[in-house]
Amino acid sequence: MLEINNLHAGLDDGTEIIRGLSLCVPAGEVHAIMGPNGSGKSTTAHVLAGKPGYQLTAGEIKLNGQDISGLEPEERAAAGLFLAFQYPVEIPGVSSTTFLKAAVNAVRNQRGEEQLDGLSFVKLLRAKAEELGISQDMLKRAINVGFSGGEKKRFETLQMSVLEPSFCILDETDSGLDVDALRTVADGVNKLRSPDRGFLVITHYQRLLDYIVPDKVHVLRDGIIERSGGAELALDVEKQGYGLYQEA
Repeated sequence: MLEINNLHAGLDDGTEIIRGLSLCVPAGEVHAIMGPNGSGKSTTAHVLAGKPGYQLTAGEIKLNGQDISGLEPEERAAAGLFLAFQYPVEIPGVSSTTFLKAAVNAVRNQRGEEQLDGLSFVKLLRAKAEELGISQDMLKRAINVGFSGGEKKRFETLQMSVLEPSFCILDETDSGLDVDALRTVADGVNKLRSPDRGFLVITHYQRLLDYIVPDKVHVLRDGIIERSGGAELALDVEKQGYGLYQEA
C-alpha cells in the first residue's frame, strides 16, 4: 500500500525537516503518527501529497507499488492518494456539489476513465451523503462557507467517500473539534475503512485514537520515527508525554 523508504525532505529554502523516515502501511490498516510540535508530522503529510513549497531530497514514496515521489499533486490523487487538511479552506461562490463533481471527473480523467454525467454523479453523491448522515442542505452550500469545524471535517469525509482513494492521510483532523464533532467525524472515517484502503492519521493527542483505533502508532521526533507499537503506545504518550520516547 504505502511505503516510505529513507525519506529526507524539507522546505524549498533547504531547511531539512524529515531526516530519514521509513514507514510501511499495508492495505486495510490504520497507522497513526504522533509527536510534539515541530517534529515533522504535517511536513510528512505535505511531502506525501506533493504540496508546493516542500522538497524531497532523498528516499522514495511508493503507493501500491508505484513510485509517486516525482508526481504532481493531481497525479498523486489520480494514483489514489487523498489528504484531509488540518484547516479546510472556504471557497465562496463555489457550491459543494459543483466542486465534488469537478474533483471526481478530474481524477477519472487522469485515470483515463469516462467522466460521469450530471445525473450519474448526483445519484452517487446522494448515496454517499446518506451513508455518512450528511444533509442535502450541506451539498447546496458554498464550500465550507459558514460550516462549523465539525461540518468542514465531515465534508472532507464525504470527499474521501466520493473520490474513493486507496490511501487517506488525515492531517490533525481533530483540530478544533469538540467531543461530539470528533465522534461524528471518526464515525465517518470508520465507515470508509476497508481491506483495500489504508489510512495514516496524524495527531497530537490520543483522544482521536479512542474513536479511530489504529493498528499501529508511531512516535515522530526531529523528522524520524523513534518508537512504534500498538494502540497502547498512544495511551503511554498521553500519560507520560513524548519525553519518555526520546532517544538516549
